[in-house]
This record gives sequence, structure tokens and C-alpha cells, in this order.
Amino acid sequence: MSGETASGEQIASPMDPRTERVGELSVIGGGVVGLTCALSAADRGWRVRVFDAGPQERAAHVAGGMLGCFAEGHPGEDRLLAISRDSVARWPALLERLGDPTVRTAADSLLIGAAPADLEHLRTQVRFGLSTSPGDADRLPAMTPAELRAAEPALVRGVAGGFHAVGEGSLDNRRLIAALQRALKSRGVIWECGRVTDLSTIPGDQVLVAAGLGSRRLLPSVELRGEKGEILRLRRTRWSVPPPTHVIRARWHGRALYLVPRDDGVVVGATQYEAYDDGDRMPLAGGVGDLLADAAELMPGLRTYELAEAGAGIRPSSPDGVPVVRRVDERILVAAGHGRNGIALAPWTAARVAALLRPPDRRGPDSRVDPIATDSTDNREPTWN
Repeated sequence: MSGETASGEQIASPMDPRTERVGELSVIGGGVVGLTCALSAADRGWRVRVFDAGPQERAAHVAGGMLGCFAEGHPGEDRLLAISRDSVARWPALLERLGDPTVRTAADSLLIGAAPADLEHLRTQVRFGLSTSPGDADRLPAMTPAELRAAEPALVRGVAGGFHAVGEGSLDNRRLIAALQRALKSRGVIWECGRVTDLSTIPGDQVLVAAGLGSRRLLPSVELRGEKGEILRLRRTRWSVPPPTHVIRARWHGRALYLVPRDDGVVVGATQYEAYDDGDRMPLAGGVGDLLADAAELMPGLRTYELAEAGAGIRPSSPDGVPVVRRVDERILVAAGHGRNGIALAPWTAARVAALLRPPDRRGPDSRVDPIATDSTDNREPTWN
């Protein structure tokens, strides 16, 4: 049986006949979370079908692609920090599985405070992260303004200081989706293009709903809210300074700002506020203006870049900020509510889903799943899958 990717690329490669067929899984959602879960299942022998509504509904299409752990941790988010730490540790193995080194765009992050109050905000964030993992202090060394400018010479003078988040890099979100699609093609995954409106019409022994904010239309019992955010893509010209080599995560006079490198420029983000409705995806002038002004203050050389794209996405968030990854009934599972961390948390989510899947000819979850996948606080080194 054949299908095609959302870009129209044909998928007709048969599954390796040497792979044991476990059962049939349908995945609703063609974003990073859905595709990573689909690849995990396909690698475990499931015959997988993906239902993809297209890039316009993917939160991952409008994203920076940061792999934050400590840089994403905030007081009160202990559970989310533990999950993030587990998932970020799985990314190197997943990138090796995908076999495309161009997906990674940076290896480390710089956390920068514009003013003393901003730097104190970062210190509070860092203290919280290290309170749960004191052995990682060498991964978050403090940096003086001079050290920050030595690491990124295009930064403005006069920042208050910051930190070096070692190992907290970034991915090109759109190259990542393309790499996942290629990997799924090689496993013979069937592609269905279009929006799903009725789960009862979906084939398969198991059905995973990973449709972002659209998951709540299919599963009204799953409580999600939409958080809108603008993101800009700036393209370097021949007169421009090079893009940063680190992810720049700044607290800029009370506002959050990040610059994420790409081969041809930089992604600037991101605002965050409540979406009016599921279709509220047009960028607002105020958000775009704030991002441009803050980015140009932080790195003045960006003024010579071209504004290649201004977009807005809706991040599906759960009430407590922790992803909803659970079984709904004997046949249906859900993986949604990842908020601002969908890409970073995709490998952990795939491992959790793999632990929950129930082959049709066996009782209980797949017994071949590594128990590491079921406990994000396990101290052993996890694989991605």
C-alpha cells in the first residue's frame, strides 16, 4: 500500500519483511511529536499509518527548535524539568537514527540578562534547575559581559551578564520534519493527507491522537488551551554579520527573547499570549514590532538582515504545563499539551507512547519496551527509543 508525505513525496517502500509485525497503529498528527511517535512504533515493528492535516496546523512549523532543559526550567515546574532533562538526553540518539547532521543548528545556549533585574531573574531560574540536579553545575557556568561578547562578538555592549548552558542546542524544525518523513518512508509508513473529524472511522489496532490543539476536537475530555506566539525568520544578506553560533536566550528588559541560528539567518521569538480561537494564526503588528526592536537591540547587526517571514503558531498547553501522554481507552491514546516544548519533549513522548501501546495478541503493554521509557527520573542513560 502506498501514500505520500504532506509535500507530495510518494511513500511506497515496504516494511522490512524481517521485522516482526506487532500490530497496526494509526497516528493522528503530522507534527514532530506525532512523527517521532510514529517512527518509534515503526522501528518496533508496528505497521503505521499517519494522518496529516498539513503544515498550516503544526505548532512545530512555527518554532525555534530549541532543546532546552535548564534554560526552560522555572520554579514550580519540577515535573516538567525532570521530563525535559530525560528527553533532551535522548536527542543525540534520535538524531543519529535520522542520519541528517544538518538538522542540528547549535550545540549550546547563552542565557543573557539585559539589566541587573533581568540577570537576577535568570539566576532564580538557574538556582531552581540546579536544586533538582546539583551535579550539573558545570553545565551552567556564569559568564561576565566580556565573556559573553567573546563567545558572540555581535552582541551589544553593556549587558548585565549571563550563563552558558552547555549542551542545550537547537534544531532546524522544518529540516527535522523532513528527516522524520524520510525515515518513516523507509519504514513503509502509509500517509493520509487531510484532517480527521471522527475517530470511529480510523483503522488500526491502536490509535494515537497527537494533533496538537486539534486533539481536543477529537477528545473533548482532554483539557488543552491555545497559547499563541509570533516568530520571525531573518535572512542574512551579503552585508550582514554572521548569525550567532549559539542559541541566544535573553531576558530583555522584562521580556523573553531568543535568537536561534539557521544556515541562512536566524529565527527570532517569541511572544506568548492566549489565542482567541484555534484559527488565530495571523501575526500581530505589536508582537512583530517588539521582537524586531528587542532583537536589533541585543544584536545590532541584525538590522541588515531581511525579514523573510513573520508567522504565528498556536502551542497546545495543558493546565499544569505537563504533557498529556496517556491511554484514553483500550484502543485510543493521546499525546498532546506540550506547550512551548513540543520539539524538545518528542523523544520522551515517543518512549512513553511505546510503553503504553498494546499489541493485539498480547495482554498489557509491549513487553519489549525498555522500562527506562516509563520513568523520566531514572538515572540510567536513556536511548531515544
